[in-house]
Amino acid sequence: MDGFSSIARFFQDGGFFMYLILLVTSVGVAIAVERFIYLRKADASSRKLWETITPLVQSGNIEQAITVTNESDAVMGNMLAYGLARVKDRAEHRDEIETAMEEGLMEAISKIEKRTHYLSTLANVAMLLGLLGTVAGLIEAFGAVAHAEPSEKAELLSAAIAVGMNATAFGLGSAIPLMLLYSVLQSKTTSLVDHLEMAAVKFLNLLHTANKGGNKSGKGV
Repeated sequence: MDGFSSIARFFQDGGFFMYLILLVTSVGVAIAVERFIYLRKADASSRKLWETITPLVQSGNIEQAITVTNESDAVMGNMLAYGLARVKDRAEHRDEIETAMEEGLMEAISKIEKRTHYLSTLANVAMLLGLLGTVAGLIEAFGAVAHAEPSEKAELLSAAIAVGMNATAFGLGSAIPLMLLYSVLQSKTTSLVDHLEMAAVKFLNLLHTANKGGNKSGKGV
């Protein structure tokens, strides 16, 4: 109970800016949780889609592959669907299919990277709000000390500075976890984008191999 009272007193002594920092931190944590869940689902669904699509393309079943990609909610789905659409349209050059897939990849990347960059901004805002809260507290403290008795000034100023530093401590305490969350999410985002880029190259090679096999057997892909 004493620990909770100390935290509550620390928070109250920091002043109005503590509530702003808490709001910024809450928004940042909510974004981080949403992004973690999204990236985890995106990675799992993309891997599952790849495992489903591979045998269909290898067997030359393009129509079924297009149906699967169109029905999938995986971020990889649009990228593969664009490439398969060009195959269905009898695109003769690998570059045409690759260009179409790059368009789908760009759409996927925009979804993957969505909102993650806000965490870095929110971390900086939390830290700056902490500094601003401290400065505002010090200004108020010096104003109060100016009218105090000389014998009381040192004690009042020390107490006011100690209270004013609460905002900075809370701002830094919020900014550091947000920056760590941002770094982890950036790492996961980069890993997923690399996976999609690798899948695009493998898919093109898979189409090329399937096309060669189809031509040898008298069947086109």
